[in-house]
Amino acid sequence: MTRSLSALAALFFSTAPALAQECSGIGTGGIWIGGNAAGSDISSLAGPMDQLALVLAGNNYVSLFSLSGPTDVRLEAVGNGEGDPTIELYDPAGASVGFDDDGGGGTSSRLETSLQPGTYCLVMSSFGGAPMTGTVRIGRTDHEPLTTGMTTPPATTSDSPPPAMSGTGCGGGATIADGTLDGILPGSTTVTAPISQISGYDFSISEPATISITAENEAADPVLSLKDASGTLLYENDDYDGLNSRIDVVSPLAPGDYCVELRALSDANAPVTVTITGLDPAEAQARLYDRNEAVPPLDGSYPVEMLGEVSGRIRSDVQMQPGTAKWFAVDVTEGGLLLIEAISVGDGDTVLTVYDDLGRQVGYNDDSGEGLDSMVAARVLPGSYMIALTDLQDGAAQMRVVVERYVPAD
Repeated sequence: MTRSLSALAALFFSTAPALAQECSGIGTGGIWIGGNAAGSDISSLAGPMDQLALVLAGNNYVSLFSLSGPTDVRLEAVGNGEGDPTIELYDPAGASVGFDDDGGGGTSSRLETSLQPGTYCLVMSSFGGAPMTGTVRIGRTDHEPLTTGMTTPPATTSDSPPPAMSGTGCGGGATIADGTLDGILPGSTTVTAPISQISGYDFSISEPATISITAENEAADPVLSLKDASGTLLYENDDYDGLNSRIDVVSPLAPGDYCVELRALSDANAPVTVTITGLDPAEAQARLYDRNEAVPPLDGSYPVEMLGEVSGRIRSDVQMQPGTAKWFAVDVTEGGLLLIEAISVGDGDTVLTVYDDLGRQVGYNDDSGEGLDSMVAARVLPGSYMIALTDLQDGAAQMRVVVERYVPAD
């Protein structure tokens, strides 16, 4: 059973993706910082490149850039008026390799890191989800900065001891484990202290290792950074799980000395628990699928509900698990329009994201109409499509997904 588009086309047809796949689909709809691919090689530019960015409610702005050689880059975002931008950097494989909020000073964002050749996606979001406008600047660390950076340390109360920064390394002599971590991994080691007292921890490894680092206490709202012995920022994260932070290092760290740095966005005197544990790369990849940060394969290694060919209408009722996306796959044999709805049977707040078979985003919606349910209408060609359903309430709500296909009228 197919339906005519004649009454729906003006309302529901979406535009096709503007660009080819970049960063495993994250850059779909993104804009080259230099206007085109050829003009966006930061390695060879004489100066930084700026973009005026518009972030609509609940959406992101994506800037694309490339590097023709290993380059130290500086990525910045400044909001207009009361805008409060955050930035996250994704590598060519679609993995997050850096995050910052307020590192540019005030509410501005700033991220400095060393990158290998390839195409990268810089995603600017509005903290809190409100619409905003701002400026994105991408350049090398030898280019003129847009922001001032963090020029002063976090304030401490009069009854708090000063940060322990008198020793070598960012931990100032504070270490997260005696000796190297090799004897602990793949297990874990944990330390707890207020950021006002200890704002960093040193650790060493003598063999390549994949690790996960967490910083937990929502009262402090910690920002977590990982740097190498030279002080180069390798990874940064804020608000991975609520206001807690997490860094998953999937590519093995080389043997050497490293530093975990902490910054409190709220109460610097609240005790923050820092944990380093061995990381299974497959587990880390599955966690990306759980959070709808990467598109899972259809080889059976990750649960995807196969809904089959959409010849008319398909319905599926699912029980959501906290913090875990539910994935579906459908097949389309004729070009037309897919109308996908997500309806919460209980108190959930649905979000729908639709991808093509290459992992490019072709549709996204949160809160269609006046309620919290979602609806995506996407123009599609014959092929396979993936649907990610997430719940912003992060509960165990019962939800219903409905998929319908419409074909053009004769």
